[in-house]
Amino acid sequence: MRLKINSKKVVKGDTFVSIRDDNKYVMDAIKNGASTVIVKEGRFAVETKIVENREEYVRKYLEKNYYNEIKDIKLIGITGTNGKTTTSYLIYEAFNKLGIKCAYIGTLGFYTPDKMIETNNTTPTLYEIYEMLLECKRENIEYVVIEVSSHGLDMGRVEGLYFEYGIFTNLTEDHLDYHKTMENYAKAKQKLFKQCKKSIINIDDKYKDYFFKKDSITYGKNDSDYKISDININRLGSNFKLNNEEYTCNLIGEYNVYNVVCVIIILKSLGLDTNIIRELKAPKGRMDIIKYKSNSIIIDYAHTPDAVEKILSEVSKLSHNKIITMIGCGGDRDKYKRPIMGDIATKYSDYVIFTSDNPRYEDPIDILSDITCKLYNKNYEIIENRKKAIKKSIQNLSKNDILLLLGKGHEEYQIIKNEKIYFSDKKEVLKYIRG
Repeated sequence: MRLKINSKKVVKGDTFVSIRDDNKYVMDAIKNGASTVIVKEGRFAVETKIVENREEYVRKYLEKNYYNEIKDIKLIGITGTNGKTTTSYLIYEAFNKLGIKCAYIGTLGFYTPDKMIETNNTTPTLYEIYEMLLECKRENIEYVVIEVSSHGLDMGRVEGLYFEYGIFTNLTEDHLDYHKTMENYAKAKQKLFKQCKKSIINIDDKYKDYFFKKDSITYGKNDSDYKISDININRLGSNFKLNNEEYTCNLIGEYNVYNVVCVIIILKSLGLDTNIIRELKAPKGRMDIIKYKSNSIIIDYAHTPDAVEKILSEVSKLSHNKIITMIGCGGDRDKYKRPIMGDIATKYSDYVIFTSDNPRYEDPIDILSDITCKLYNKNYEIIENRKKAIKKSIQNLSKNDILLLLGKGHEEYQIIKNEKIYFSDKKEVLKYIRG
């Protein structure tokens, strides 16, 4: 594309749009060969256009010049507090296993059948999504599954795109530092369903009415188009019935059954083979189980009160001696959820180690104090250093115990101030147990 929003990617003859009000990026773009710059104010040595709303300028430019190229790609958008990544990845995996070329855009990155590229946000910018969709078009990819976050919707990152299907998984407390109220949070997510042909809605969620329309396809344990019943969970996976049809999958937990049901609904709607769900596996960092002697070590991305409660309550149903949990909360993010998560962790676990998790610009000790400030249970300790916390957690295992390392999942970094420092929960575990 001849229009660029990243000054580092500018080459001779490009037009650069300065989204940030910082002349440094404009000067860098000119140095790299930009022939035109789009800015809010100022005059520069090349053709200069003054535009108040540069995001809108970019959107209109993309729609005018490239929408016709990507309009035939079928988009599936998934929104909700929890389940977006797993559901999106499972659809991506199922389609490709069935010989239908599909790509995925979300928390894990940008996946095509041939490669994976990391992304900075769950829902990238509209410009980045267009770049990805144009690449999908060149590779003859038919479907693209996109995780659509509330931030992404509120910031217009999918504005002007139209979806074959929009899926609502659930809505629980998160991101209130940004949205302030649950109603604002729900209304941000609601925007997706104004841009999709068909909606698939979790009828069991108390916020369903924000998303439900007369022609919505519904699923859940309550009366719905796809009624879930007879859920049975074990260490190998889950069994359940959907409209009295029996299904088996490799994923553990009732919440994962809901994710798998979304995949089944999509497959049935398109007349595809639903037996493929037997072959599907959870994405990286979601219920990632490592066997250690007679124990199970589970690495999971759960970082909201609802997600933590769900994984702990499901794991407690499995055969076990003790449940040990290691968990923290991110810095410069929703502070309201910290004591709630501390309470949930100590309630469902025999022992908890609270530790650091992307403290950013906050003091890790302040975050840990927020988590533990209202705890009545004393079945915990604080180990700020995450590496030491993992080591101590494993050392606490005896026989037939379950250890949950929560919050980071697939992430391979710790964010301290503005630095991303390499760190992987899984690699630390493997390093320890392999000696």
